[in-house]
This record gives sequence, structure tokens and C-alpha cells, in this order.
Amino acid sequence: MNIVFLEADNLGSDMDLKRFFELGEVTIYGQTPEELIPERIAQADAVILNKLPMNETTLKDAQYLKFIGITATGTNCIDFEYVNKRGICVTNVAGYSTDVVAQHTFAMTLYLLEHLRYYDDYVRSGEYTKSDSFCHMDRRFTELYGKTWGIIGLGAIGKKVAQIAEAFGCEVIYYSASGKNCSGEYRRVDLDTLLAESDIVSVHAPLTDKTRHMMDYEAFCKMKRSAIFINVARGQIVVEEDLCKALKKEKIAAAGLDVLEKEPMDKHNPLRKLEDCDRLLITPHIAWAAVEARTRLLDEVWKNIAAYQRGEKRNVCTG
Repeated sequence: MNIVFLEADNLGSDMDLKRFFELGEVTIYGQTPEELIPERIAQADAVILNKLPMNETTLKDAQYLKFIGITATGTNCIDFEYVNKRGICVTNVAGYSTDVVAQHTFAMTLYLLEHLRYYDDYVRSGEYTKSDSFCHMDRRFTELYGKTWGIIGLGAIGKKVAQIAEAFGCEVIYYSASGKNCSGEYRRVDLDTLLAESDIVSVHAPLTDKTRHMMDYEAFCKMKRSAIFINVARGQIVVEEDLCKALKKEKIAAAGLDVLEKEPMDKHNPLRKLEDCDRLLITPHIAWAAVEARTRLLDEVWKNIAAYQRGEKRNVCTG
């Protein structure tokens, strides 16, 4: 089997891909520009990728291609109408990063809630050494205990966040964009109610027609001025210009983003206007990237290919 990795750099240089050589002949590319996809997979039986588009334009010359392995959960990059017509098997990996994405959600929340950038800068600047008091409290912060945590998207990650939020003493409410997720443990509300009542709003929903640009200026204006907004789901759920405006006008207290509309971040992204603002935290799409999570991910990709070679269906997606 001729296996081609198109985006190995997205898995991290510390990940060992040697095991895949047990499955066939392997070619590894760190990154692949979209225009080079057809050339690089022309002889491939299997292709492993993360976000590159798989459609008629990129696949029409890949006459031997039988298998596409996605090193992620989302399948937005696949034109299923075309690949299904070709009989190409598509697999993904779900659940590998649930714990660490929930962990990152709280890392961002606590960083913003307790103004940790300000206090870290205060100590590093040497100002603390000049203080007459053992304690410096210029930025007020509050406890999570007793707050209302609103979750948009109560899938596996959303449920994990809910459990941790409860451990902190929060009341959890949620909105299901798809309408499919129901939980007797938490109060389900409509989006407007969630935005109005929540002290923390965290997004864990997939990108769909219903969630695309869901969080626009009108939505941010419905939130409490003291609220913190966290998005670790998909960048396109947020209208970035509107978030920038909401932060400038203090419609919300702070925001943490691990995902953006365009990645890597565009140099013209409106949020760059707030680079010196300690009320905005942006991380470069790392919420999923703990060593353990990436190791689990590659284990699952390996098992998906091995299962396909045995004629078994494992984590197969059809659209």
C-alpha cells in the first residue's frame, strides 16, 4: 500500500511515524500547498491529512486512491458526494482530545478571569519589589463558584466542560445548536437565554450552516458586560470584526480563542488591533495538542488503516 502523509508537520515533530511503515510504502510531506496535492497523491493508495480539501479538483488524477485518513474529528474538508461516488473510504478519529480541550477551556478562562497576564507582568516588571504591601490587588477578580456557565454544544467536550464547571461550583446551562443533544443533568435553554444568563460562555459546537457566524455583534451585546467568552470549537462560528468591536465597547469583559476564521492568523485580522489588550487571549489552535492526545490520534489513524487493509470498517465516514 502506497501511503502519503500530506501534512505531517501538523502532528508535531515529536511524533513517531515509523509504525506506519509496517503498513506499506510511506511518503511524508511536512506541508502541502493545495496546488501540489494532485501531483503528490497521483500514485497513492492512501492519503493521510488534516485540513486539505479532498474533492474532484484535488483527487481526479489519483486513480489508485482507495483510502483517506483524516487526522482529526471534523470532515469539512471532504466532498463526500465525490469520494462516495469514487468508492473511496474516509475515516476520522473522534474523542482523542476531549480531556485536553476541556483542560484548555479552563486554562483560558482562569487566565482571563484572574487577570494573570497583568499580575505576571507586574511581578516581572520589578514593581512588586518596590511595593510597601505584600499584596497587590489593582485588578479585581471573582470566583467561579456560584457563576453560571453556558455551553454551546453539549457533545463529548461540552459534557466534560460541564462536569469540571460543576466541580468549581458553577450552575451549568446549555444550548444545542443541532437540537440533538439532550441532558437531564443540565438545563437546556435557547441561545438568547444562555447569552443573557451566563457568566462564562464556551463554544464546543461543530461548524454548520446554523452555527456559522452565530456569534456576531448582536449576540455579544446580549451577554453580560462581566461575561467571558471562550471559543475552542471552530473559528468561523465567530464574526471576528464583531468580537473586536464588542471588546472595544466593553460589551463583554474578555474573550479567549483557540480557533480563528483563517489559520494561520491573517496579518489583517481585526483582532490584531487588540494585541496589547489583556482582555483578549488567542492561542494558535493548540487546545487539542497535548502529547497524549496526539499519540492517541496517531494510534487511531494507524488502526483505521490496518482495519481497512483487513477489509474491516472502522471509524468510516460517509458524509
